Formats: sequence, structure tokens, C-alpha cells
Amino acid sequence: MTRKALVVDDSAIVRNMHMVMLQSEGFDVTAAENGYDGLEKALATDFDLVLVDVNMPRMDGFTFCKELRALSQYRDTPIIIISTEEGEGDKMAGLKAGANLFLIKPIKSSELIANVRILLT
Repeated sequence: MTRKALVVDDSAIVRNMHMVMLQSEGFDVTAAENGYDGLEKALATDFDLVLVDVNMPRMDGFTFCKELRALSQYRDTPIIIISTEEGEGDKMAGLKAGANLFLIKPIKSSELIANVRILLT
């Protein structure tokens, strides 16, 4: 069974890079350009993994994480925030919002995949 991932980022370049990284690991990847779009897609499909940016229009990544965690089917789904925000307060806010991990952009494919494997085992 193919695992499904959702990548939520307002930058098309970043979305595509993260999609390619996950596709190389066999994921079926869906993209969303903001938190609202991501929530709509999460309600329509059950994802095994979610990657999300913090700074996005309409709904930021912290709010997206909180909203996603409020859905019963996503209480245990790994969520990785990947952001340019490097402050300790940002990391704590991300974890408090429900993310399992907070990584800093740009991220190497090997680092992302290693963390994904750990979270999914």
C-alpha cells in the first residue's frame, strides 16, 4: 500500500522540491498552497504524513496544525513543520500546535527522509 503525504507551502518551488523528495521514497504526494487548501484536502483524503510551512497567506502553519490535530483521523499523523523561522519561540509554538518536528529550510533530502522514516516507524 502506497503511503500518502500532504505538502502545504505557499511557495511553488518549495512545494515541488518537497514533493520530489517524498516521491523518491514512494509516497503519493498531494500539494496545497495554504492552510485552508490543505485542510480541504485533508478532509477529502487520509494522509500518512503532513509537511507544512509556517508563513502562508490565509492560514499560517501553526493554525493549520491545530485545526488538523482537532480532526480525529489526524490525531496521530506525523506533522513536520519546515520553515525559515529559526527562533526557539517559533519551534516551541510549532510543537505546541501539534507538530511532531520543526525543521529549518532549506532542508536536505537525506535529512527529511531520515526524519520521515523515524516518524513513520
